[in-house]
Amino acid sequence: MPMINRYVDISSVEKEAKKDYIDRHSPFIECAATAKAGVKFPVTVRMGKEYSHPDDGDHFIKSIQLYDGPTLLAEANFLSGTLGGTGQKSQAEVTFNVVPGGSKMRLSALSYCTKHGLWECEVVEVPVLQE
Repeated sequence: MPMINRYVDISSVEKEAKKDYIDRHSPFIECAATAKAGVKFPVTVRMGKEYSHPDDGDHFIKSIQLYDGPTLLAEANFLSGTLGGTGQKSQAEVTFNVVPGGSKMRLSALSYCTKHGLWECEVVEVPVLQE
């Protein structure tokens, strides 16, 4: 089983290099605070908030997955060079449109860096309003 790295609040980290490392490898979920059952709900997953990730031949974000609890909802895969190529830094970002059911979603995201492995974000709970 591969090790899963988790985001740590970078304001609690002293070294700038460590802040950069943690932030640029961590996926962050951006979405509305509530969703409606049966209606498309956009969820954006973005790599890093303050720091950009490289897009080199041997070091790039290969995939981003979106989960609702243990259920995989969507996945995006990237090839080296998709986000600018060697020497470029950019934030991998993808918007998934999901159709919620039930009364609540527990969204989380996993990203895979080809050099630094799996990274997981904090769970985002979204109440699902019934029509």
